Amino acid sequence: MQPNDRPPFRRPIHTVRAEWPKPRRRWFWLIVAIAVFIAFGGRTWLSIYVDSLWFGSLGYASVFWKSLSLRWSVFAVSGAVTFVVVYGTYLILKRTEFSGDPRGHTILIGGRVVKLPVESMMRLVALGGALFVAASIAGVMMGDWQTYALYWYAPHAAGFLDPVFGKPLNFYLFTLPVWQSISGWLLMMALISLAIAGVFLLVSGGARALEGYANRFDLVSWRGISITFSFVLLVIAWRVYLGRFDQLTEDHTVFSGVTYTDAHILLPGLLVIAVALVVGAGIALANAFWLKRGRWLVAAVVPAVACYFLLQITAWYVSSFIVKPNELIRETPYIVNNIKLTRQAYDLDKVSQQHFPAEMSPEAADPAQNQATLQNIRLWDWRALQDTLRQIQEIRTYYDFPDIDIDRYQVDGKLTQVMLAARELNVDKLPESSRNWINEKLIYTHGYGITMNPVNGFTSEGLPLLWLSNMPVQSTIPSLKPTRPEIYFGELTDSDVYVKTRQKEFNYPEGQANSFTEYQGSGGIVLGSWIRRLLIAMDRGDAGKLPFSDDVNEKSELLMRRNVVRRVSTVAPFLTFDTDPYIVLGENGRLSWILDGFTTSDAYPYSTHYRLGDNSINYIRNSVKVVVDAYDGTTTFYVFDDTDPIIDAYRRVFPELFKPASQMPADLRKHVRYPQLLLEIQAEAYCLYHMTEPEVFYNREDLWNVASEIVMGDNGEQVTQTMQPHFVLMKLPGGNDVEFVEILPFTPANRNNLIGWIAARSDGPNYGTALVYDFPKTRLVDGPLQIEARIDQNAQLSGQLTLWNQQGSHVRRGTLLVIPVGRTLLYAEAIYLQAEHSPMPELRLVVLALQDKLAYAPTFESALAALFGNAGSTLEMSAPTPQPQSTTTATASTAAAPTNVNTLIKEASQDLSDYQRLTAAGKLGEAGQKLDQLKSVLDKLNATSK
Repeated sequence: MQPNDRPPFRRPIHTVRAEWPKPRRRWFWLIVAIAVFIAFGGRTWLSIYVDSLWFGSLGYASVFWKSLSLRWSVFAVSGAVTFVVVYGTYLILKRTEFSGDPRGHTILIGGRVVKLPVESMMRLVALGGALFVAASIAGVMMGDWQTYALYWYAPHAAGFLDPVFGKPLNFYLFTLPVWQSISGWLLMMALISLAIAGVFLLVSGGARALEGYANRFDLVSWRGISITFSFVLLVIAWRVYLGRFDQLTEDHTVFSGVTYTDAHILLPGLLVIAVALVVGAGIALANAFWLKRGRWLVAAVVPAVACYFLLQITAWYVSSFIVKPNELIRETPYIVNNIKLTRQAYDLDKVSQQHFPAEMSPEAADPAQNQATLQNIRLWDWRALQDTLRQIQEIRTYYDFPDIDIDRYQVDGKLTQVMLAARELNVDKLPESSRNWINEKLIYTHGYGITMNPVNGFTSEGLPLLWLSNMPVQSTIPSLKPTRPEIYFGELTDSDVYVKTRQKEFNYPEGQANSFTEYQGSGGIVLGSWIRRLLIAMDRGDAGKLPFSDDVNEKSELLMRRNVVRRVSTVAPFLTFDTDPYIVLGENGRLSWILDGFTTSDAYPYSTHYRLGDNSINYIRNSVKVVVDAYDGTTTFYVFDDTDPIIDAYRRVFPELFKPASQMPADLRKHVRYPQLLLEIQAEAYCLYHMTEPEVFYNREDLWNVASEIVMGDNGEQVTQTMQPHFVLMKLPGGNDVEFVEILPFTPANRNNLIGWIAARSDGPNYGTALVYDFPKTRLVDGPLQIEARIDQNAQLSGQLTLWNQQGSHVRRGTLLVIPVGRTLLYAEAIYLQAEHSPMPELRLVVLALQDKLAYAPTFESALAALFGNAGSTLEMSAPTPQPQSTTTATASTAAAPTNVNTLIKEASQDLSDYQRLTAAGKLGEAGQKLDQLKSVLDKLNATSK
């Protein structure tokens, strides 16, 4: 070998294995993991512990553990299956892609061969990723636990098959939601599997490139991508198949549900697309084992895409050139389906329809035979009454009347309509110096008592005639006497308190002193040992005070979730509750709240959707009434609709939670009423779906609206809004007994005259039924806005209202009530006068009207006499309590009045000035006397001028 032929110098190659650094302190990381688990999961377990105590205090421990087990069962099953699918996909693809590869891959860096532990890195990432994905998806799936519970416990379907697919109602309410949930989960799994396959494609191709493979077709393996892509296409095919059922709840311009084009083109077309996707899945699967080319994956979706575009073109052609030129004829069968099933979904098919003559003459009211209706006309507007009660019955600033409820009670053997208000404690109104933990949590724990007044009862000063009032409660009706006036659970009570402590609880103010009490109920969580007290305090955010308070002992109790709406919503989150509970005084003297619970769905086939709060629904039933004791918080659920399949399923899930309506105490059953929320939704639907003839429905020939009314806005200005249902104690046309009825009038679309009214019944065997009375279409019947216009156009009345609205006072107009009496309609509106510096309105006028007559007077009796008798309308104000001295003075003043014009003008000016001054000072009774004197002087001026 020649010197120049020596092999070149080769630097020695050192092999370096790249490895993950091993943890040196495994115990340290174990402790860190436990700490993280406690930090993130400890709060959950603590909340579960306290919630179990709370449900146990209500007697619903089994309900809590059942719902918890259902939640965690869905979480565990979905999480385990998700982990198996995700990690299993990784293991299968790893074996497929790395089957012939070494455990690591090598590259040359600076003359050194570095071995990359690709497999170990991917295994660690895959394990952590699979756990994270499983936990995340299981958390989402856990939110659907009610869907799976209903499916599992659903009753057998009977008596209903949809007109398109022939499926029972249970399929849409219980089965289809589960299929949709599972299909969504499968789609997520398919996409994740496809993503994992894509990662393997990149890693496998990159690793082979590093190792020197040159053939570009050998850089990638299509097997994993093809199999997972086939899976994705199969899941999409199933979702397209399920999407056919969604067409039954689709809202269109004219009606909802399947249309002619849907039935003849879209539904068959979606089925063809689903088949095309299955074919595409087969192509993708074939590519995994035989073809192994990327272009075949593109080809796999071509059939479905082609079918989709062909479907869209065909549907457009049929809709434009076949349906629209003959839309009514083509769509008639489907309009019939929509009308029929929408009426069923909202219980409108059970609404009876009758004719109401709406005659115009006063004789049509037949006052002699309708005294019960006339004597219970509600003259107190609830907003005006609320403002007045806040002035005369709050007693202390920390009390409030959050709402006014309307009900009926037996008074002296006669059913009478009354208004009730609960006096609740508002801790936010406590003086700042009293805002401390002991006062807010231990002393000021509850409200006290209620007020009750007849709906048309007024004192001579225009204030409410109170039958129940003051603290302690004073009753002018012996049969109405609260024995447990304390209100621990209500609409404002939204804070935790501790009772049975060493501190006495404030009960009510009593002169210069205060009355104290001690809670005697059993509706709280016993605090028990110090450890238990600490755990409860940590959960309720009270750890800085409760464990160290000397006033709290082991027998003390925590009252939590005292807001009645939140209370029942926590027990039964699967129900929708009316946010306006109403207070009831039982015959035993206890106060209770009654709430209406609803079952709803958005999946009722062929039914039109309407808004309920933030949700869109197309099915509703008032299936449940809930009674909450205002003193001890006892919460009882009564089922009032046994025909509702949804509540039937929930009764199977939680048999301990629900009781039949027959077990509701008789004294509470008397106060059950038709829910206002339900009537509002039914009335909105009835405006369109009272038209049952397809041609009339299609042309909207007889479209109705709920009547509008004028109310006083927050800024004191009058605004127009949709009328709300109002309760009336009345004798229905053709009926014999007085009933508690909720009524709402209708007007033709874009018109103000009335066309009909709906009456929802609440008493006895008629509970839950509704009647609609149609007015003659050949006669114009004034609506609320037209009556309001007649009031404004009455010269004398309008002038008086303008005079009252001078500086120092303003007029408040109550809600205009439209009440059927006999064979005609009676309109009633109360008018109040409110001083500028006193937010306490007082009744000053009652306006009554028939179709062709308007009457007004200071009292209801005199206005009624002016309407039906020979007396005329008058604006003379009644004095608060006439005194002989003031009468004599007024008479003497009138007798001695000078007769010359200048003197009369000066006297009128003085009377007007005095009237404005007295009104501004809130002395409305004396202001009324001055107004009378002013009228007398003006009359003399008129006589003198003549």
